[in-house]
Amino acid sequence: MRTSGWKSALAALAWTAVAAAVGVPLAAAAVSPLLAYRDAVYIVAGFAGIFGLGLMLFQPLLIAGYLPGLPARIGRRAHPWIGGALLAAVVVHVAGLWITSPPDMIDALLLASPTPFSYFGVIAMWAIFAAALLAVLRRRWRPRTWRIVHRLLAIVIVAGSVVHAILIEGTMETVSKAALGALVLAATAKVMADLVWRKRGTLRGENLTSPGAVPGSPDPRRR
Repeated sequence: MRTSGWKSALAALAWTAVAAAVGVPLAAAAVSPLLAYRDAVYIVAGFAGIFGLGLMLFQPLLIAGYLPGLPARIGRRAHPWIGGALLAAVVVHVAGLWITSPPDMIDALLLASPTPFSYFGVIAMWAIFAAALLAVLRRRWRPRTWRIVHRLLAIVIVAGSVVHAILIEGTMETVSKAALGALVLAATAKVMADLVWRKRGTLRGENLTSPGAVPGSPDPRRR
């Protein structure tokens, strides 16, 4: 009973930490004095970007089964849905900024913007679109090749998005933004390290060596 109680407490603490990592930056941005000078479309676009960064924290945790109390198989099923939500958030973010300032968006898309953060945001955006297309065409790829390309795109998405957010001086509060970015990078790096260092072994006790296996898939030898 004591062991079960400790596990439940640790699970609750982990979920609380993840929720705080995503919720605090959103709450801090909601009370930013800079919002007083922005119109509704710009505000929605900005919060879509913050929400998207928060979703990136869940993606590696879901696919690797690191969220306590959530079975890996459920996490794998939720992973593409969260990816779809991330894609939608990016579309809203870009569309809103386009509506509020088309010249700035044109410069950003052409990589001609004077603001360095634009480059990282645009690169991450195209990587997200590429990942979405890759997901649609998954059956046309060899499983191993698909996983390699998907992981490379994930690295570009995460790195580009975090740098993009950190460089922007806007409604996001600096400390909470940095903490969220660091957690997204750390979670992604942890999962990538597991995949590289244990590609001939297991990830959280589950086999990765069988053809077409993905993180969290059951070991057929245990059936």
